[in-house]
Amino acid sequence: MIKDDKSLETDSQHISELSKQGYSCLKTGKFEEAEVFFKRILETERFNNYALVGLGEVFRKRGDFGRAMENYQRCLDYHPGNKYALIGLADCYRALKSYQKAIDIWEQYLAQDDYDVTVLTRIADAYRKVKNFERSRDIYLKVLELDQDNPYALNGLGHLHFDFRIFNESITYWERMLVGDPENIRVLTSLGNCYRKLKDFQKGMTFFERAEDLEPGNFYALFGIADCYRGLNDHRKSLDAWQAILEFDPQNKVIMTRVGDAYRNMGKTDMAEEFYHKALDLEFDLYAVIGLAMINKTRGNYLEAIESLTGLLVQNPKNHRLVIEVADCHIKLGHTQRAMDTLTRFLRQGGRNSYVSEMLDKLKKEADSGHA
Repeated sequence: MIKDDKSLETDSQHISELSKQGYSCLKTGKFEEAEVFFKRILETERFNNYALVGLGEVFRKRGDFGRAMENYQRCLDYHPGNKYALIGLADCYRALKSYQKAIDIWEQYLAQDDYDVTVLTRIADAYRKVKNFERSRDIYLKVLELDQDNPYALNGLGHLHFDFRIFNESITYWERMLVGDPENIRVLTSLGNCYRKLKDFQKGMTFFERAEDLEPGNFYALFGIADCYRGLNDHRKSLDAWQAILEFDPQNKVIMTRVGDAYRNMGKTDMAEEFYHKALDLEFDLYAVIGLAMINKTRGNYLEAIESLTGLLVQNPKNHRLVIEVADCHIKLGHTQRAMDTLTRFLRQGGRNSYVSEMLDKLKKEADSGHA
């Protein structure tokens, strides 16, 4: 039956009211009610774009990305280029970590509107995830042209440069963020990490301490403080910070290993051994095994140390620290040729490390002078 103009107008008003109610429920987290309203619209108008996008949002917010994508795609099939369906579909791919697919969808959106800073930052984030430095940087910078203090773009640029180990640039962008948000704990710890990576431990400490003052017991702030003290060879203060973490995270094997390292560096090998074993009781830990081997080495048990370290080398043939320690144990036993063989094997397998090369060169020179 063909509807008259009055009936069509009534349907339109009815759909408009249902749509308003549906989106109102969506905003307040009443997803089941929102779903009912949107489905009622589709009973009247099967391909209504507001209802299809609305259902997509309902399912996306519930974490049901498959059904969300079906509704967004259905909308795009009948309403090509619908901006909200494109954004929703891209957000689903992003949530599923299919970053390239998300990028492809967002690029379609940008063909219509390349001034939406929210979408631009999402695209830049996705390019950062797939390690496309230049494209990610260019889009973040475009956002800053449109909004010079946009915190998402500044933060993204900080992380982008950090990922590529351009720490001084990261510092520039994160310090700009602090101007407008001086108590941002994540930015403070990020700046601390930059200086820690640059081995400016004193400077890094100032940012970690500011973060810890703002949020006592913050894991990342305490970790940074402990690691900076470790870098400064102040193992007593490093130990205090590691132990502070263990007070609220007592089953953290990584921190247990760091506590063991601190005790070992302080010469308290019995305490170090205890914490290495505690870590290993929870789960295998490479550094706990190395720590125990180093204790054996300190005690003169070179064969036991070699046995442990060689076992690790099978699984980690390019770990230069293991290679150096095994070689040094052989040297302590007077087995110079075995030390040279260990170092040579590492280099032949594609390993690269200046300390390994220097150690091998030194041994070769000593061997040659001995034969002279």
